[in-house]
Amino acid sequence: MKKFGLATQIFVALVLGIVIGAIFHGNETVMSIISPIGDIFIRLIKMIVVPIVIAALVVSIAGVGDIKKLGKLGGKTLLYFEIVTTIAIAIGLLSANIFHPGSGLDTSSLEKSDISKYEATTKTAESQGFADMIIHIVPKNIFESMSQGDLLPIIFFSVFFGLGIAAIGEKGKPVLSFFEGVLDAMFWVTNQVMKFAPFGVFALIGVTVAKFGVSSLIPLGKLVVVVYVTMVVFVFFVLGIIAKMSGTSIFVLIKLLKDELILAFTTASSEAVLPRLMEKMEKFGCPKSVTSFVIPTGYTFNLDGSSIYQALASLFVAQMYGINLSFTQQITLLLVLMLTSKGMAGVPGASFVVVLTTLGSVGLPIEGVAFIAGIDRILDMARTSVNVLGNSLATIVMSKWEGVFDEEKANEYFNPTKQEEVA
Repeated sequence: MKKFGLATQIFVALVLGIVIGAIFHGNETVMSIISPIGDIFIRLIKMIVVPIVIAALVVSIAGVGDIKKLGKLGGKTLLYFEIVTTIAIAIGLLSANIFHPGSGLDTSSLEKSDISKYEATTKTAESQGFADMIIHIVPKNIFESMSQGDLLPIIFFSVFFGLGIAAIGEKGKPVLSFFEGVLDAMFWVTNQVMKFAPFGVFALIGVTVAKFGVSSLIPLGKLVVVVYVTMVVFVFFVLGIIAKMSGTSIFVLIKLLKDELILAFTTASSEAVLPRLMEKMEKFGCPKSVTSFVIPTGYTFNLDGSSIYQALASLFVAQMYGINLSFTQQITLLLVLMLTSKGMAGVPGASFVVVLTTLGSVGLPIEGVAFIAGIDRILDMARTSVNVLGNSLATIVMSKWEGVFDEEKANEYFNPTKQEEVA
């Protein structure tokens, strides 16, 4: 397997997982054997995410050491995130209006999944206002936030801690050296964990196919196709234009991140690629100070794929029940999604909870989501990949906007031999 790259290994694992899942569809014994392999891989990833985010932020913020500079970067980053995710929501709504994936659907042919756990989470989320969301950013106990993998409070603490290290000067250098060592060690751990990725992908895909079967896709095939087509259009049209405006190409970015995109697609987990994403964007010319701030923050505020899915799913449910939303109602839906998509950060099953909250707030039947819960994994694979691509592009845009992108490093990444010959 060593002579094959990670992308090839994962692709082979994906195909094998689909084949095994199709052969043993409905076989509980086989699912119980391979399921722990996928669970172990996801746990390994979750194990390394928090230490990497903390160490990377502390090292980069301590290096910057300027709260004004950091505030400027933060403001620009959040502005960019808001603009792009709003465009993503608008494209999702437009696509649903053009293709009508829910119109004429016979609900009696659909399998209804249990969404009670999401409904319980939704009620809790709905009871929290905007002020509660802001309060949540500030951790009452950083170790509690770390144990829950809650990135927003972790980012808040790490930024302040990094500024504290910079403020105490010489006394802070041993602490900074410690976190630099932690970061290097965690990247080594990441590389070891990624060797297990093909096995994790095989298990995760195998269990998904074995559980739902290919037949479960047929009644909702139109929704799956519309979601995937919309995601592709968004990537090559919207992100493509943004990439062009920032002096790069979406094709270059896809080539750069092919391993991470395949891994994100097959595992349907953004966390699975976060450590490698930060490492790779830094190697591509984005400074650590930008990369370690933009990517973890983007995992909360810049979920382009999730935004498209949430808009499409909301209109899909309306169409399924024959409810025609006026232009004004759809503008309201867009505004609600702009708020709810940001407010559910760190909530388990966030995309589902956002859709449930949005449907409830605009008077649409929330039980309609139960019909698409069964194929959510298939849709999640696409939206996760788009989320990863969107956050990577955001890192390049912010680096160039701040005037700190290293063009030589970027060119050298794809042409190392050429650079060596020049040297």
